[in-house]
Amino acid sequence: MSEWRYWLNEQRGTLMGLAIFLLMFAVYIANHPAGLTANVAQTAANKGVLFAFVAMAQTLVVITAGIDLSVGMIFILTNCLASWIVVGEPLPTALGVLAVLAVGMICGAINGLLVIYGRLQPIVATIATGAVYFGLALLLRPFPGGSVNEDLADALTGRLFGVIPSSLVALAAAVALVWLPFRRSRLGRAAYAAGSSEQAAFMSGVPIRRGKFAAYTLAGLLAAMGGLFLTFFTYTGEAAYASGSGYTLWSIAAVVLGGVSLYGGRGSAVGAIFGAFAARTTGDMLFVFDVDPLWQPLLQGVVLMIAVSIGSIALLRVRNRLDWFQ
Repeated sequence: MSEWRYWLNEQRGTLMGLAIFLLMFAVYIANHPAGLTANVAQTAANKGVLFAFVAMAQTLVVITAGIDLSVGMIFILTNCLASWIVVGEPLPTALGVLAVLAVGMICGAINGLLVIYGRLQPIVATIATGAVYFGLALLLRPFPGGSVNEDLADALTGRLFGVIPSSLVALAAAVALVWLPFRRSRLGRAAYAAGSSEQAAFMSGVPIRRGKFAAYTLAGLLAAMGGLFLTFFTYTGEAAYASGSGYTLWSIAAVVLGGVSLYGGRGSAVGAIFGAFAARTTGDMLFVFDVDPLWQPLLQGVVLMIAVSIGSIALLRVRNRLDWFQ
């Protein structure tokens, strides 16, 4: 296989996610009363970035052949925490941001320890920890409230040069600083190997435990970034169980839309980002078509089911899991 065909085969899931998003976004813009304006793009970007951070977090766990049902609750916990400590002068604000990100990493590390050393199934472990994280969020914010550094919030949710949404720049920075170094590192390759065949990887001397632990820890970090941005967008913190559960479930849909294999060992966080934006656009499409709110959950589910089926159709042709890498 030539080099470009190998690259195309390797990136087909990401390209499929991009194609689905572009199709949905084109339909959305074509029917939006204002068309594609800077304000419309900024609003869509800000909504999509929240999904994207949580989807990236889910991707890191899924490539290890696991699943994290606590990412939405880490997202909510860090939102509530940020509404307490990301305030004041620049120095306290910076320290607050670092503390929020550290809490996210600690939550992810706890998940990893329970799965790797506690030998619990990822679903079971993360359901339990998710309940704990939500309980902590509820202790922090029994009622919605709080605040955030408005200058920082405006800078990260506004537009650069009056055109480019700042949230997209922050998302690109997260990809460059978190995902790409991990993907190209020895631990990243170990995480992929664990998802492909943990037994074979172990017999080959691959550091699968460290790779999986890094994946879970960085998943917590990315979920915390999403929680921070939720605080920047809303200027408040809220322990909303429905919101946390919703983001968790949509993150799984975004992962599949972005071409990440739920069997593990294949996929990219970049594809999951496109999947997240596609998932977010389904709701916007129903809004511009003025669909009755009572019908929106049903139709949104149908659209997602079709999109996920298209994105996963390659699985029907796989007889051997090794075919993914040929």
